[in-house]
Amino acid sequence: MTLIQEQTLAAKTRSDFSILHQLVHEDKPLIYLDNAATSQKPNSVLKTLQDYYTQDNANVHRGAHTLSVRATEGYEGTRDKVAGFINAASRNEIVYTRNASEAINLVAYSWALNNLKAGDEIITSVMEHHSNLVPWQIVAQKTGAIIKHVELTEEEGFNFSQYQSLLSEKTKLVAVVHVSNTLGCINPVEEITQLAHQYGAKVLIDACQSIPHMKVDVQGIDCDWLVASGHKMCAPTGIGFLYGKLDLLESMPPFMGGGEMIQDVFLDHSTYAELPHKFEAGTPAIGEAIALGAAVDYLSHLGMDHIHAYEEELTAYLFSKLAEIPDLRIYGPKPDSQGRGRAALAAFNVEGLNASDLSTLLDHEGVAIRSGHHCTQPLHRILGVTGSARASLYFYNTREEIDQFVVALKETIEFFRSMMA
Repeated sequence: MTLIQEQTLAAKTRSDFSILHQLVHEDKPLIYLDNAATSQKPNSVLKTLQDYYTQDNANVHRGAHTLSVRATEGYEGTRDKVAGFINAASRNEIVYTRNASEAINLVAYSWALNNLKAGDEIITSVMEHHSNLVPWQIVAQKTGAIIKHVELTEEEGFNFSQYQSLLSEKTKLVAVVHVSNTLGCINPVEEITQLAHQYGAKVLIDACQSIPHMKVDVQGIDCDWLVASGHKMCAPTGIGFLYGKLDLLESMPPFMGGGEMIQDVFLDHSTYAELPHKFEAGTPAIGEAIALGAAVDYLSHLGMDHIHAYEEELTAYLFSKLAEIPDLRIYGPKPDSQGRGRAALAAFNVEGLNASDLSTLLDHEGVAIRSGHHCTQPLHRILGVTGSARASLYFYNTREEIDQFVVALKETIEFFRSMMA
């Protein structure tokens, strides 16, 4: 598609997001550029959530009455939608969690603590979100396993050559991010997985920043587990999922005990439900799960290929505009002239200025960006900074919004420079 054709993607979807049509600070039109932290929710998703609570609110499974049947159908129907969305081989490979962090912890506590021992090695990378670092640190402390980290290339991407050198027969787990929320690099997860499997290692992929923006095929990647959060893909907060290969999930013990995850309970022992319910203890986030299904429907209707192509063009435009600003340093690999090779986000610093100060003043101009360490403190230390500002785009953003952001950023920088003069 041409740029003009792809621009219709934002034009035809913005009316679906009521939150985008508001003024902040009394008279400033909102420009929302914090999509890597959380996406906005289309009206169809919000209506689905409201419809559940106003029409179908009941607990799922085992209820014989009409509301419970409808709630169960919606809840389990989303599982089928998610399985199809990521091309899982079975609906039973999809486990609902509160978020990606819980999904990673499920693997850490259920599989890693029961399979790793002293001297075993876990490979992750220096660019990981804290959620894909801290659980493995806990596992290492409890088991004596050793964590090794893939470093950055000169272009601040995933150092694949070094990754190859870290792999050995001691490697039992590789846990890496698909798309970095700070560097924006798109890591070669298929090749990462293929190499790890040659050494008998399992592979977990953090797909929080990829699933909302591009097609993700778990069978094509051949990963053992993959995690994602609904709130980054147009769904509500409080719902995410773990994908795991069926035989692997079957071999893993329950993560938590309680209702829903049991088959029979006696005073001295219990038997557990079949997959995926074995890992879903307690009353779940029913409405949120059903709304996740509506989000999958919405994204599928737009087409992930169309979303990705449009975001590539936004990326190229964003980087061309930011290149106009002196002393601005963007982290991560540069995209090509077509915006390919990285995600539609830019984490940056301006020499001599504080990222939090920049984002605060931009907010007063209606521009919402993020500042801080983005839950990647180790990476920021390697980059030699305590934090950065980050503008992140989604399919409902426009080139006009990028223009307004850059103008506001230039004016903010000029204001701080004048104050320092």
